[in-house]
Amino acid sequence: MLQYMQRITRAKNEDGASAVEYGLLVAAIAAVIVIIVFALGGLIKSAFSNTCSSIQTNGSGLTTSGSCS
Repeated sequence: MLQYMQRITRAKNEDGASAVEYGLLVAAIAAVIVIIVFALGGLIKSAFSNTCSSIQTNGSGLTTSGSCS
């Protein structure tokens, strides 16, 4: 019985530690994605607005009936 107890106390289960590490890694990746979206969001929005207005004027100054939102 003593040998069994010693074997249990010596056995190291690191599954919980690796799960925490993976959780922190996923949280860090999500934070980086959110930062990138907020940093580049305005730039991308203006690019799409410029493209939409170019398509609306049809290149000739005539506006079409569609709307850009």
